[in-house]
Amino acid sequence: MILVTLGTQDKDFSRLLFAIEKQIVKGNIKEKVIVQSGFTKFHSEHMHIVDFMSSEELDDLISSCDILITHGGVGSIVAALKNNKKIIAAARLKKYKEHTNDHQKQIIEKFAKEGYLLELKDFDKLDKVLTKINRFKPQKFHSNTSHMISLIENQIDEWLK
Repeated sequence: MILVTLGTQDKDFSRLLFAIEKQIVKGNIKEKVIVQSGFTKFHSEHMHIVDFMSSEELDDLISSCDILITHGGVGSIVAALKNNKKIIAAARLKKYKEHTNDHQKQIIEKFAKEGYLLELKDFDKLDKVLTKINRFKPQKFHSNTSHMISLIENQIDEWLK
């Protein structure tokens, strides 16, 4: 099963769903596709689309999916990495009015550079990324949380002096 998450951003991201639908119709995606679409309104005969779901439902789907196709939200990416999932990430872009800026592109580029996921830059080449994901072995995710907490604590200590 392929899980697609578009997050909860209040802007449309149907560009990604059109690309996925195209690959289903071409026969390049044969698995069941479940979509958490958020505010993106999209009708499909080929995908099961839900606007929003509970965090428990989403966690269950992430743990059972074979591939996660997602926007550049850190929460979605990290949840999948913690479940050792293969991830294809596509940034919401300002030029398409999908977001207010292009920070998701930077997030995805960083995760891709570290070997955690594959980036979908050109939506017309989703078929090629789908072929790559089958052979892709993501790096084991190591959280940096304790280091970040330490940095914050040290900064607070400095401010309190």
